[in-house]
Amino acid sequence: MISSFHRLGRISLAAGFAFGIATAAFAVGGGNDDTNPPPKTETTKTCTGGKVWDKTKKECVTPKKNSFNDDDLYKFAREFAYAGQYENAITVLNLAGNQNDPRILNYLGYSNRKAGRMELGMSYYRKALQADENYILARSYMGMALAEQGDIQGARVQLVEIRDRGGEDTWAYRALLQSLNGYKTY
Repeated sequence: MISSFHRLGRISLAAGFAFGIATAAFAVGGGNDDTNPPPKTETTKTCTGGKVWDKTKKECVTPKKNSFNDDDLYKFAREFAYAGQYENAITVLNLAGNQNDPRILNYLGYSNRKAGRMELGMSYYRKALQADENYILARSYMGMALAEQGDIQGARVQLVEIRDRGGEDTWAYRALLQSLNGYKTY
């Protein structure tokens, strides 16, 4: 009787552990796990003037609506944003078919914030989190924006949210923590 009880306990514990791992993996980014900065590609190494690298044509092209899928547009925009080409990122993001995709909204937030339009950027972060409350990269960027505005407590709230959603071992968490000068007061 006791051995059966222990065996059931171990099975329940193992099942709970596996469920916890699966839940944490999903929570990190809410299925959007692009928290590391993007690698440079031909889009920012070769192309100029807001053009993007078309792998099929093997040349730089001007992106147009329906010329690339949303995933490609998102990748181009991320690369532009990290290269400091915020207006090019916004132009590309505005071509996406799904303007409610949290990834698109997040990078509209990031690019607008970095281009000096803080309130517009914050509105996009809020929309991204309404679409996916587990999108830790949006939480990280929102926290950085809050810190830039002097709202350290609000930034810390986002840091705790990232941690509580399983994102403590991600770039998104570390970047926000670094922007808070490493202070952990929770």
